[in-house]
Amino acid sequence: MTSEHPARSAGADTITGIDIRVCRSDESDVREAAALAGGTRPPFIVVTMTTADGTTGTSFGFATLNPRAAGESMVALKQFFLGRNVFDRERAAYEFRRFDRSWTLSPLYAYGPFDNASWDVIGKKAGVSVSRLLGRARDEVPVYVSSMFLPGGRDAYVEQALDAQATGFRGYKIHPAGRVAEDLEVYEAVREAVGPEFTLMCDPVGAYSYSEAVTVGRTLERLGFRWFEEPVHDIDWHSQQSLARSLDIPILGTETSPEAHRGTSQAIASGAVDMVRADVSWRGGISGVMKVGALADSFGMNCELHTCVYHALDLINLQCASAMMNCSYLELLYPLADNDFGLTTPIDIVDGMARVPDRPGLGVDYDWDFIDNSTLTIL
Repeated sequence: MTSEHPARSAGADTITGIDIRVCRSDESDVREAAALAGGTRPPFIVVTMTTADGTTGTSFGFATLNPRAAGESMVALKQFFLGRNVFDRERAAYEFRRFDRSWTLSPLYAYGPFDNASWDVIGKKAGVSVSRLLGRARDEVPVYVSSMFLPGGRDAYVEQALDAQATGFRGYKIHPAGRVAEDLEVYEAVREAVGPEFTLMCDPVGAYSYSEAVTVGRTLERLGFRWFEEPVHDIDWHSQQSLARSLDIPILGTETSPEAHRGTSQAIASGAVDMVRADVSWRGGISGVMKVGALADSFGMNCELHTCVYHALDLINLQCASAMMNCSYLELLYPLADNDFGLTTPIDIVDGMARVPDRPGLGVDYDWDFIDNSTLTIL
C-alpha cells in the first residue's frame, strides 16, 4: 500500500533546486537605514524552489540591513530542503528543530521563505490558491497602515494619519520616537486630528521601561487606542505580565518570539499578552502562522498579523488572514510606495479592504525584471 497520490509519482514532488537571490533595490548607509524613518527601499531575499516536474514556488525573505549575511544564513536551509518531498511540510518542520539545534541556530527569519515557497508549489500542483488550502473564510480583509519613525515629530504623524484616514484605510498605527513626553504629545494630537471613531494603535517597539509603559498605557486608554504593542521588549515577560494586569488596553506581543506556536504558548499561558503577533517572514512561514493563529483562537485570543515589510510577503500574510477569523487586519507600512516593489500586480485594496488573490499557489505576480536587476548574487 502506498501513501503517494495515485496520479503523481513521488519523484515529481521532490525538491531538486533552490535559488537564494540576494537583492538590494536602494543603496543606503546602514546607520541611516537603521533609523527606520522611511523613504528608502530595503534590501530583500528571493527564494525560489523547484520540484522534479518543473513546478516552482517563490517567496521573498527578510534581508536585515545586510542582505549578503542574511542570504548566507539561509544556505543551510537550502541544503536541508533539497531532496525532500515538497508536500511533507510537517515532517520538515519537525526535523528542522533538531537540525537547527545542532549548531545551525538559524535566525528567526530564515525558515519562513522556504515554507512559503513549499506552499506555493503545493497550491500550483493542486490547482487552487493557498487560501483555499487553508480553508478560506473571507475574500477581503481590512487594512490598517503603520508609520515609520517619523523625524518630523507630532506634525508629521498628524499629517500622515489624516492622509491614511482620507485614503480609506481602516486604521493607523504609530511607531513613536520612544521619548515619553514627546510621544504623549503625538498620541494626543493624532487622536484630536482624526476624531474619536478612527482606529488608532501604538507600537513603541520595546522602547519604554515598565513605569513609562504604565504612564503611556493610561493615556492610550483614555484616548481609545485599539492596542498597545510591544510596550517593553518582547522577552521582558515579567513586565508584560504586570502591564497586562495593570492596564485595560490590550497588550499585543510575541512578534519576535522564535519557533512559532512554541515560542508563543508560554506568553499566553503566563498572561503576558492579551493578543499575539505572527507573520510569514519571522514566525515560521505559513505553517507557523496558522499554528500560532489556532493556538491563540483556542484561548479566545486574536492573532494579529505583523507586516512583513515587503508587499510580496504581505500578500502571503493575506492568504493566511483569509482563513483566520481571529485576525482583524492586514498591516502595511506607510507610505506604501516604500515597499511595493518586486510585483507586477500590486495588492488590490478597495475602500480600505485588501482583496485576497484566488489563483493557484500564492497568487503573487513577481516583477522578475526588477528582481534580476536588483540581484547581487545567487546562492
